[in-house]
Amino acid sequence: MFQTFDSAGDPAVGKPRVAQLRQWLAEHGLDGFLVPRADEHQGEYVADRSARLKWLTGFSGSAGVAIVLRDRAFIFVDGRYTLQVRGEVDLSIFTVESLVDNPPASWIKDNLGKGARLGFDPWLHTIGEIKALKASAEQSGATLVPLDRNPIDIIWTDQPEPPRAPVEIHPQNRAGELAKDKLKRLAGAIEKDGATHAVLTDPSSIAWAFNIRGGDVPHTPLALGFAILAADSKHQLFMDQRKFPRQVAAYLTQLADPHDPGEFEAAIVALAKDGAKIALDPVLAAEKLRMLVEDNGGTVVLAADPARIPRATKNQAEIAGSRAAHRRDGAAVAKLLCWLDRQKPGTLDEIAVVTKLEEVRRQTGEETQMPLRDVSFDTISGAGPNGAIMHYRVSRATSRKLESGELFLLDSGGQYQDGTTDITRTVPIGQPSEEMRERFTLVLKGMIGISTLRFPAGTRGSEIDAVARVALWKHGCDFAHGTGHGVGSYLAVHEGPQRIARTGTEKLLAGMMLSNEPGYYKEGAYGIRIENLILVTPAEKIEGGDIAMHGFETLTLAPIDKRLIRTDLLHRDELQWLDRYHARVLAEIGPMVDGETLAWLEKATAPLPHDAKI
Repeated sequence: MFQTFDSAGDPAVGKPRVAQLRQWLAEHGLDGFLVPRADEHQGEYVADRSARLKWLTGFSGSAGVAIVLRDRAFIFVDGRYTLQVRGEVDLSIFTVESLVDNPPASWIKDNLGKGARLGFDPWLHTIGEIKALKASAEQSGATLVPLDRNPIDIIWTDQPEPPRAPVEIHPQNRAGELAKDKLKRLAGAIEKDGATHAVLTDPSSIAWAFNIRGGDVPHTPLALGFAILAADSKHQLFMDQRKFPRQVAAYLTQLADPHDPGEFEAAIVALAKDGAKIALDPVLAAEKLRMLVEDNGGTVVLAADPARIPRATKNQAEIAGSRAAHRRDGAAVAKLLCWLDRQKPGTLDEIAVVTKLEEVRRQTGEETQMPLRDVSFDTISGAGPNGAIMHYRVSRATSRKLESGELFLLDSGGQYQDGTTDITRTVPIGQPSEEMRERFTLVLKGMIGISTLRFPAGTRGSEIDAVARVALWKHGCDFAHGTGHGVGSYLAVHEGPQRIARTGTEKLLAGMMLSNEPGYYKEGAYGIRIENLILVTPAEKIEGGDIAMHGFETLTLAPIDKRLIRTDLLHRDELQWLDRYHARVLAEIGPMVDGETLAWLEKATAPLPHDAKI
């Protein structure tokens, strides 16, 4: 499962491919072309066939876009990939730009000349994205030109075939609700939005609604396809039917009319010509869908994907599955941390730890008859200064030894049929400095603050994000990422719309799963992040209070390294929370380990001395 991110050094990447693209643009009267790191579904991961940005530039990161003009070329990446992009992309061809500080929607306004024609593939950009890009282009006098065919697909002569991994039925005891009942709920939501139909473009929503899972993209059990749901429940599913074993085909035929993907456009056109009101999510749906509907007389209803909130609010079966997955995953992490403690500083590198962690996850899954299906994302394994790169991806070129006096940051997760996990632990290699211990404790205070928070119904993630930062702020520190993202149920580890961040505008509802991961990063020195997954609990009255309050249940079960904690910086209730958490870790995963790991776990979860001043 382990992947590295070294540039392949393929001489065909970069210059010759850009030259081919420029020749095509010149032949078709275009001055440039947008190449996003995206497919028709706007997911975090794309199939090999859709890795157009990587094919053209060599860049393998999960977020980015290139703009190729006739005489210049640019690649836009965010801060996670500042180092990676320079190791993978030919900088004599591409100029690196910030996807955050100067995104294409801003760059176009300042850099495209009057009359310039910039081509784009309307299947690879959302309705909202194209609206912003068009506004920017108009300010510079340029024009965005939608293309019928993607020129990359034309010049990429050995482009892989679309993925065709088998589809499986997600069992009722894991899903917690029959697909026919989910689809009935969604039909009602479509009618409430004033639409006759809604297009599901997000494979996570299709997987949830139809209770299926697949394997078309890395790390997330998705089957790529589209669905048209109808208010009158005459649903249609567009997916390569060669993916369907006989039992799955019979099952899906009871829920929707099955069609091949090649029939999708025609189906949209037919509905539009009949005057359908088709709901499209402007954040998720391709601009091409808007064009097909409006160009054929239909009405676009801009509305959120109707499955997003139901999918985000987990039912009791999904919650029970997640608890079980986290016990199993916690046992695996404990085995890894115990093993890591026994290694001499300087003998391991970052890749060795990733390999060992995947080994113990697989082993623990086999022992408990719930196998590890995949890692839930590419493991972040950062020693010393690499840990300060917030979303570092280890490569053979960058892998460092775990040296004495440094911190090691390990962010990882697993995909199991009963749940998706995501955990970060930071550990000292040898003796940590007092600064490291202070900053770690400030991060821990923020994590505990979120863990113990109570909040009224209607609270949004943006309204509680500061709780994770207050202790750091008091010391003149902060972290440049959100505090938490949503998490799926044997689905995407990064799931919207819920999140704890300055931009977290969605209300936090009972049953939503999120990460709780404050951090601190000292460039060139070390990184600290502590991450648990948490579950929003139903609102309950507080004794003596006036209104019911939601809270969080911590799902993740693994020790937090006590060697990095300054207990004098913790309040008494913070120490008590930590001791109760560690007691629970021992009680729940202790029976799943033995020998050296159990002895290590007992020591790692023993109560801390209570020398708090308050």
